[in-house]
Amino acid sequence: MAALILYYSRAGENYFGGSLKYIDKGNTEVAAEKAAKITGAKLFKIEPVTPYSDDYNTCINEAKRDLNAGARPEVKALPSDFDKYDTVIIMYPNYWGTMPMHMFSALEKLDFTGKTVFPVCTHEGSGLGRSEADVKRCCKGADVKQGLAIRGSNVQSCDAELKARL
Repeated sequence: MAALILYYSRAGENYFGGSLKYIDKGNTEVAAEKAAKITGAKLFKIEPVTPYSDDYNTCINEAKRDLNAGARPEVKALPSDFDKYDTVIIMYPNYWGTMPMHMFSALEKLDFTGKTVFPVCTHEGSGLGRSEADVKRCCKGADVKQGLAIRGSNVQSCDAELKARL
């Protein structure tokens, strides 16, 4: 059984329990690396052609604009060997109640027929939002398992949560 972790993460200024803090590695990337270590899955980072701002407030405004427009921002690449994976762990931060629109761009271009999918969301209080339903809608033909929401400020200690669910 070959597994892939398909993830989007953003470093820069982020929100942590009421305050802003600059981070060099996004919370979702930290969690994705932990998941890869636990499962042995290959990592593939979804990278936008035009990244969101490092400034938190600008970023959330850009993300809201894209969400409201139903935008599908371009991504740099998709995994060329996607068909060889039967399990896909999809990891992303919660932006306005769902995945960043870059994840929609990527997921809608891939064929999930017959794959098992595990949605994992990082957040700072909003949980999965409607992202689990959006993953199911984007990953047509997949067996989408129950989503896992990890508080971003707790990613350094999320190993047990990941082990229990993945």
